[in-house]
Amino acid sequence: MEPAPSSSPQPAMTPESLDQADGLHSALERRRATLKLDLTILPIMTLYCLFSFMDRSSIGILASTFWSFPRLTRPGNARIAGLQNDLGLTDHQYKICVAILSVAHMISALPSNLLLRKIGPHIMLPAFVTSWGVVVTAQGFVSSYAGLVIVRTLLGIFEGPMVSGVVLYLSGFYSRQELSLRISAFISAASLSGAFSGLLAAALVQLDGVGGRPGWAWIFIVEGMMTLAVGVIGFYIVPATPQDSRFLSEAHKKVIAKHLELSQPQSKYKDHFSFQQIYLSLTSPHVLLLTIGSFIVGFLVAGLVTFLPSIVNQLGFSSTTSQLLTVGPYAVAFIVTLISAYFSDRHKIRSIPVIMMCVIAVVGFAISLASHNRDLSYASLFFMVTGCLGLTPLLPSWLSNNSEPHYRRATATALTQMVGVFGGLLSIWQFPAREGSSYDNIIIADISLSSTLVLLSVVNVAYLAHKNKLKTQRKEELLAPFVSQTGECDDEKAWNELGDRHPDFVYIL
Repeated sequence: MEPAPSSSPQPAMTPESLDQADGLHSALERRRATLKLDLTILPIMTLYCLFSFMDRSSIGILASTFWSFPRLTRPGNARIAGLQNDLGLTDHQYKICVAILSVAHMISALPSNLLLRKIGPHIMLPAFVTSWGVVVTAQGFVSSYAGLVIVRTLLGIFEGPMVSGVVLYLSGFYSRQELSLRISAFISAASLSGAFSGLLAAALVQLDGVGGRPGWAWIFIVEGMMTLAVGVIGFYIVPATPQDSRFLSEAHKKVIAKHLELSQPQSKYKDHFSFQQIYLSLTSPHVLLLTIGSFIVGFLVAGLVTFLPSIVNQLGFSSTTSQLLTVGPYAVAFIVTLISAYFSDRHKIRSIPVIMMCVIAVVGFAISLASHNRDLSYASLFFMVTGCLGLTPLLPSWLSNNSEPHYRRATATALTQMVGVFGGLLSIWQFPAREGSSYDNIIIADISLSSTLVLLSVVNVAYLAHKNKLKTQRKEELLAPFVSQTGECDDEKAWNELGDRHPDFVYIL
């Protein structure tokens, strides 16, 4: 059998080699084109996520999971404004209304990701935002438990695909070594939703009685209409691909296309949906390892963020002071998350930042477990929050980087969101309702899970490094089924069928 010809696409390149690859597409022009994407694509995606998190937090204690950058969570603005009493909801019914949103998220994530390219992200993403804007507005007019359950279910269906869908969408605009920082940027910026939602609710509740509607209803109505407006605007400014962007010049479109082709050789070929691609994604060891990791991150983040004010309060601070003291750990986590993502992209490595964040978290958990000093215990929260939240953009970018072609990547990103949400739900119910030493058991569990994530990362690196080496050694054998009798390799078929198992695809460690 003759070896595959040298015309086969080149392996993915490093940031330095990308800068030197083509004189017509200089590093300066590429960076200018990328900056235009940052200024046009990222802001609207950030707004989508911001309104998603804000709309959710308006009803109840929302656990921020692996896919949503956590912010201060607290009894929902609408609940404080009297929603539970006005609708006559029991505590159990109220919890169901909050939890059903996450269940709907898990159900809708995979189907929507698989349909994203077929329908078009320029239609699908704005349509989801517009639809949930209508649903949020409708929450202001519910008058019964059944009605609230229905609208919360619809809200989960429309909101569920957003974050994993945006991750999938951005992977078509940015190279593999640029993705982590962009994911970190839009998820981290969405943390502003907590403060914004609280300030807005404080103003809107003053409308109590206007138009015959209670204050909590106006929270939903106004937030829903704002979301609806942002969704409609998206139809005019969200492009399906970089080539469809009205903000990029023709020259910059060519620069982006060339850049993506050099970084992701398979990007110039369009794969087609098949259940085999879903199966290959679900059975890929590196996907399964990071799926377990996503469950761990969801568990760590949701429980910590949801109960952080209570943990601070148990240190002897007043309720108001406890709320204010949670700002510091979040601010530090915000900065460290961006720095970590920049380091991850700059050096094209995911495992080391993941392990570093786990170590930081373990240090915080250990200090909290061993300390009986109030100030030291509070200081431990900076490590705990920073370590846990720093993981939120790293795992989805690592997974997206190493999953090809499109439908395999769509399955992988949706799967990790579903598992992360489930981990978050489980974590919330594991936290004790009473105060005291029972929190120690949760901290011990968090230390164990963080250590497990380190082990999973090491195993994943070993597996990916082994596969990279094996693909290099067996290149001719892997490509042999796609080489014709004349010695020509069908590159498109090879990339579409092999995907990330293609010998020219280099896994990012």
